[in-house]
Amino acid sequence: MAELRQTFDRAGSTAPAQIMDGLTFLAGLYLAISPWVVGFSGARSLAVNNLIIGLAVAALALGFASAFGRTYGVSWMTPLFGIWTIVAPWIVSGRPATTGTIWNNVVTGILIFVFGAGALATALAFRRQRHGETTGRRLGNW
Repeated sequence: MAELRQTFDRAGSTAPAQIMDGLTFLAGLYLAISPWVVGFSGARSLAVNNLIIGLAVAALALGFASAFGRTYGVSWMTPLFGIWTIVAPWIVSGRPATTGTIWNNVVTGILIFVFGAGALATALAFRRQRHGETTGRRLGNW
């Protein structure tokens, strides 16, 4: 078990993984503060949703950056949070969302999805590499 954690910690310590984790953290923080930056007037439930999801994404990104060997198993959640962020203006908000709130959530959700998919791809690439299913490329040489 310790060897497996070390393998995934090495995956999380590569430069591309650290960049993705940092960008995911920033996207999560932005999502958390976006109701006050963009001005979600009258969309209190969407503002609370963005705060909670943004803090969850930021916490996951911190976990990936600091202990990827222990958190890689939940890396699939980050792309789901990105998808939820995209559809939330139509599901969570009790009244029609404004153009600003929709654009804010769609763009931020796409970024969270892409960065989360990158973290998931990092975990899968190291898992394949560990099991001998290499493609001729080494992780970090994208």
